[in-house]
Amino acid sequence: MQKYEIFINPKQLNQLDKDIWMDKHVPAVLKIGSSQYTIGLSYRGNVIRKKKKKSYNIVFQKPFTVNGAHEIHLNAEFNDITLCRNKLSLDFFDKIGVTAPHSKHILLYINGFCKGIYLELESFDQYLLEKRKLPLGPIIYATNYHANFSLLTPEKKLKTSLDDGYTIKYGEKKDLAKLENLIAMTNTVSNEEFEKQIPRILDVNQYLTWLAGVVCTQNFDGFIHNYALYQNSETGVFEITPWDYDGTWGRDLHGQPLDHDFVPITGYNTLTGRLLFFPQFKKTYLDILSSILDNQFTVKTQTERIDELFQTIMPYIHLDSFIKASPEILKQEKEFIIHFIQKRNTYLKQQVVKLQ
Repeated sequence: MQKYEIFINPKQLNQLDKDIWMDKHVPAVLKIGSSQYTIGLSYRGNVIRKKKKKSYNIVFQKPFTVNGAHEIHLNAEFNDITLCRNKLSLDFFDKIGVTAPHSKHILLYINGFCKGIYLELESFDQYLLEKRKLPLGPIIYATNYHANFSLLTPEKKLKTSLDDGYTIKYGEKKDLAKLENLIAMTNTVSNEEFEKQIPRILDVNQYLTWLAGVVCTQNFDGFIHNYALYQNSETGVFEITPWDYDGTWGRDLHGQPLDHDFVPITGYNTLTGRLLFFPQFKKTYLDILSSILDNQFTVKTQTERIDELFQTIMPYIHLDSFIKASPEILKQEKEFIIHFIQKRNTYLKQQVVKLQ
């Protein structure tokens, strides 16, 4: 496992600790092996900022990009005792054909003190698009639970703006108008008009593949949060990508167990509900999901991947004082995840039959 060392003036570190919600980056140095980089450092996330083990955002300053990235995230994965659910999820999306950030586990030190095992994540931005040889285009983050493709908030209150819940990561403010058009169309046009127009605005098959991934991993927040929209400048349509998937594989974002049938096969946001109303889109979704249940979301396939990830972190788990995980606990958690996959797979196959 690669060692990342951050060196920062204690006064700058105290500045972060005094205001954990500050998004301003403070100067620091990152050393990886024999290479050294000037960076900006800040905390990231929401719930995690209140925990002892915090997540970090790193922006490269000199050089401006490292391995093609200008920005990376170091996720604490504090509420996941395995430290693997997020990576397992994003790798799973990658396998089923949905663009997702790549990630790897690293060992983090700050001013000589070991902070434990972290998950380094790519930032979903224009640099990621360039690395994947994808056309540049606007990227919009779903930054809170109002990003449900509806005219109403989850509390059933009328939104003050159609772009409520979204933040531009790459692009201009005018790019939000294209998203507003998608949301308005989803909620206001006739069935005939929607069926005809939606493929011109949204990559429907790609969206339904993403939906299948969220449904399999059972990310409760994934339908109205924890995603980004990217408008491909060549096709002109929106594509969707996942991020922050630690609350998955049988547990919620707090690490508490979720029943294998907690999230329905149809998910729960307004755009999904509208799409699945139409027989052709529903059939496409069920075909995609069935293929994934037969090939990628299986005990055999995922057990091999889980073993690989656990073998990566096992030799270093004793260095992470924030994670109380013994080999025996990890073995139990592995069995927990495998049992979830088995039960979830069976449940979803039964639901596929009922919806056909």
